[in-house]
Amino acid sequence: MAKKSSNLPFVLTALLALGVIIVAWTGRDHFQMPGPGAPAPNFEAVTLDGEPVTLDNYRNQVVLLNIWATWCPPCVWEMPSMQRLYDRFEGRDFEIVAVSVDGPERGFAGPMGRPAGDPGAFADSLGLTFPILWDPKGGIMRQFRTSAIPESFVIGRDGLMYRRVAGATEWDHPQYVEFIERLLDQEG
Repeated sequence: MAKKSSNLPFVLTALLALGVIIVAWTGRDHFQMPGPGAPAPNFEAVTLDGEPVTLDNYRNQVVLLNIWATWCPPCVWEMPSMQRLYDRFEGRDFEIVAVSVDGPERGFAGPMGRPAGDPGAFADSLGLTFPILWDPKGGIMRQFRTSAIPESFVIGRDGLMYRRVAGATEWDHPQYVEFIERLLDQEG
């Protein structure tokens, strides 16, 4: 007598697959990386004096948000071009906000497992005059789902992200200058 095969494994597999599809569909916004066209998350960081700051502090401005650390050589490389860009748009509704994810205290690891540096001394050594913020727990990296540092986001007056750049770049290159100029010319 032939043994009758059971459909139970197939039914269970189909139910499991359906469950995965439902979870992925309902949580799709949670899994997507923020990028061009998406609203920028309202991060929270602190100034080097410990004052809390959020993206809302820069409302109606074009913002270049840069996530970096003192121990990151590409971050060091791109900072002078950010300063030149900042100087170029001085007096306009443009702001560079550089958020350091260095750890909480010198010698203690930050969110990427690297020892903490001193963001203020770093900025002074390069003559940086744009706002340097600090997020020692790296919450901004989770909110923006960064893949590495440096990672930067150009945010328009409307709070939407217009560009996401992973890795260091020459921020005062004509393509970025023109791009920011176009965003500044848009009504907010």
